[in-house]
Amino acid sequence: MNKRGFASDNNSGVHPEIIKAMSSVNDGHTLAYGNDIYTEKAISRLKKEFGEESEIFFVFIGTAANVLGLDAITQPYNSIICPETAHINQDECGAPDRYTGCKLLPVETPDGKLSIGLMQKYMHGFGDQHHSQPKVISITQATEMGTVYSVEEIKEICDFAHKHNMLVHMDGARIANAAVSLGLSFKEFTRDAGVDVLSFGGTKNGLMYGEAVIFFNKELAHDFKFRRKQGMQLSSKMRYISAQFDCYMEKAIWKTNAEHSNKMASLLESLVKDIPGIKITQKVQANGIFAILPKELIPVLQKEFFFYVWDEDKSEVRWMTSFDTTEEDVRGFAKLLKEKVTA
Repeated sequence: MNKRGFASDNNSGVHPEIIKAMSSVNDGHTLAYGNDIYTEKAISRLKKEFGEESEIFFVFIGTAANVLGLDAITQPYNSIICPETAHINQDECGAPDRYTGCKLLPVETPDGKLSIGLMQKYMHGFGDQHHSQPKVISITQATEMGTVYSVEEIKEICDFAHKHNMLVHMDGARIANAAVSLGLSFKEFTRDAGVDVLSFGGTKNGLMYGEAVIFFNKELAHDFKFRRKQGMQLSSKMRYISAQFDCYMEKAIWKTNAEHSNKMASLLESLVKDIPGIKITQKVQANGIFAILPKELIPVLQKEFFFYVWDEDKSEVRWMTSFDTTEEDVRGFAKLLKEKVTA
């Protein structure tokens, strides 16, 4: 068994109940390509969460959810405003740029969160044929920096976007962690706040694979089934994705898992924040901790509990907790960190 570290919530396994759910639909034949009772049930359950007027499509991975969702609401002459740290900007190998043809406008932020003030300088060139036309604001919830937008912040961004005839996309790879942090239902800080398109993720929170693209305006999804197929994301055996989401929502696994990973991040923060030479750089609002520590200690610590360096110049690292992170893992890592720093 591989040792648990703090590198990524992608490194964790699959929740046992999800494995059972996938196994439970593995008997006999059913119609392919999502025309099965399991997909119908999963979509119905998600509609109860997000609203019956929502349009929901399953895809394999988060990059596809983001890219295809953005492609559906843009033209190649458009531009997409996003935080500089956004996954679509940093970690998707240029897929959004190549697939949509749009220009990404990355905004430097202190905490991974966009604000109207930070975006103002990009709000120009509307109607000018020499400029790409700003069309989408993409936010991430929880952000890549482990911070969480409040409902008020999301509403402000959505109102701002709609005022300028723009749309809002939310990358919800860690949306469950955000929901737990806010103490709200998913709908309250997505559809109700004005978000137009959501990439709803579960892979980082206990699923094996599979994400959902959710449109809160049916008109935006009118041809998405063709885009999904052309984008090579139409699963023939979709029941195995659907079974996961049905179980994930029905048994509130999303909540149990996110509560635990958030709790483990808070515990780790409390144990290391007062260690001399350690500086927590971001608010710990979900399941990520960002910290500056002595550079020479990083490789020593990584041998015991692997994690990633976020900014080499600042000696800033990222520690991620997962649904299967244990208190023993956290206390063991904090103890090792304290020992090495004070040695």
